[in-house]
Amino acid sequence: MGLEMRKKCERCDTKLYDYSVAYICTHECTYCEDCTKQTKHVCPNCQGELVRRPIPSGACPIQTKKEAVQ
Repeated sequence: MGLEMRKKCERCDTKLYDYSVAYICTHECTYCEDCTKQTKHVCPNCQGELVRRPIPSGACPIQTKKEAVQ
């Protein structure tokens, strides 16, 4: 199961693209860089740590192999 990759900041509604710098907590709450700095890297919803969301690198090779087996 991959990340949801939400399309907007949950705090200010800034549009986020797959390649935007964004931050997430373990529940995938998503924030833009400015809001993350303002909250000192703490999720306003769960108080968890906000870490940089990974940038997709293309198709997942694991998923491709699984599909080939079926």
